[in-house]
Amino acid sequence: MRVGRLLGKAILVGGTARSIYQAQRVWRNARRTLIPPDDPPPVTERVSVLMPARDEAHRISPGVRSLVAQRGVDDLEILVLDDNSTDGTSEAVLAAAGGDPRLHVLTGRPLPEGWRGKPHACAQLSEAASGSVLVFVDADVTFEPHAMAAAIALMRSRHLDWISPYPRQVTGSLAEYLLQPLTAWTRLSMVDMRHAEDSLEHGSLLANGQFIVVDTAAYQRAGGHAVIPDAIIDDLWLASVLKATGSRGVAVEGSGLASCRMYDGFADLRDGYARWIWILFPTRRHLVLTCLQLAASELAPPLAALRGSKIGLIGYAAAVTGRVVSGRASRDRIFPWVLASPVSAAVSAFMYVYSVRRAARGQLSWKGRAVQ
Repeated sequence: MRVGRLLGKAILVGGTARSIYQAQRVWRNARRTLIPPDDPPPVTERVSVLMPARDEAHRISPGVRSLVAQRGVDDLEILVLDDNSTDGTSEAVLAAAGGDPRLHVLTGRPLPEGWRGKPHACAQLSEAASGSVLVFVDADVTFEPHAMAAAIALMRSRHLDWISPYPRQVTGSLAEYLLQPLTAWTRLSMVDMRHAEDSLEHGSLLANGQFIVVDTAAYQRAGGHAVIPDAIIDDLWLASVLKATGSRGVAVEGSGLASCRMYDGFADLRDGYARWIWILFPTRRHLVLTCLQLAASELAPPLAALRGSKIGLIGYAAAVTGRVVSGRASRDRIFPWVLASPVSAAVSAFMYVYSVRRAARGQLSWKGRAVQ
């Protein structure tokens, strides 16, 4: 019994220390994250906005309307690639564009052997683009009128080759409220923003495929999406090849530029994350260790606090503080959901296990295509 109590105390102290460390790192990185300007200067170079779309008719219209409403870019082309959709995506795009001559819909070629859907679509879009800047965007993202000009202004003023603004994550269901704000917290608790622009360390390779701005010359020098044809996490792989070929870039705070509701409800969210989370756990050992870390830092402190432990209360307060800081930085809805951080951690662990199990059984697919 005494050994058990000592072990429990050690787990509680270790988990609390980890929560405190992560909270201070979130606070530090939130202060260092680059933020695009609200009133950017006009962009005079040609800009190509590239949107892959597959069966997106039900949600693509707001994003298209926001793109044709962009201000501050004198020479803008918008290319949407209909990747063999079956739901009238092209018609929805053209209707939303209202005849704007800057927008063109391309018909995607059949998916060849050895390619995944999104890298193939992005490669085709880049081949058709004529801008000195390429902006890859997802079909479910809506942009503020100054978004393109602000992102490009930040990239050029910092002498970077690429940036990836993180849109604000819109939520509308219980599962989304619990899980989606964790994307900002994870980003800010992982990366060291002091060296992120130049570092090749794993934690600095952050990018969000919803919104990536890249200098065309840097993209071509890296080989573009053609060198990552089978990428599952295509945004991170693209960031990796860009940095490996000498380009400087970084993830930036983009909640003032764009917003996105990635998923609608628990089933959609579960299946969306399951298609790629498994790749983060190359062995079962990695999965077990990650779940144990979550239990120690996110579950043990609040449970101990309920039994009157001051150490547990400190750990729970640290975890909540980290969520508050990341939520404010990314303009997420904070209260009361931030108080449920232990529940968020438990659901996250379930998602990890679910994805790994589905991958092991070869049961993962997305939009009618096998993921593995």
